[in-house]
Amino acid sequence: MARRNWATIFLNQLAETSNVKAAAEAANVSQSLVYKRRRDDPDFARQWYDALAEGYDNLEMELLGRLREGRLEETDADGTKRKFDIGTAFRCLIAHRETVNREKGRRTLEDEVATMKSINAKIDAIRAREETAAALDAKRQQKRTPRDG
Repeated sequence: MARRNWATIFLNQLAETSNVKAAAEAANVSQSLVYKRRRDDPDFARQWYDALAEGYDNLEMELLGRLREGRLEETDADGTKRKFDIGTAFRCLIAHRETVNREKGRRTLEDEVATMKSINAKIDAIRAREETAAALDAKRQQKRTPRDG
């Protein structure tokens, strides 16, 4: 059963892990539910991409830190050594860069369309005010002009 705040938990975990499966498990929901929500809810989809971008930014910073420090493996609390997979990290970052660029392009287009709609609405409002003012001026002029007859 899905928790009421599962979306927040999912998005936070996605930002932390960049892993949809792990984030869905942490939120105690199925992957199919989160993908359906992303398809059906544009706001959730935007938050999803923001969380992924944050997660990959974190991965990039971790990767840079590890490379600079020469820290390519870690030892867990139980003494198990784990090697950091630099090649996979780079492949993830490259794949992510394409997704981010695509999303930025889509958002830029949406922003441009919204800006144009806003500008057009303002122009229409100005024209309507000018037409109203012109009509009022014409009525005033008719009242001032003596009628022949």
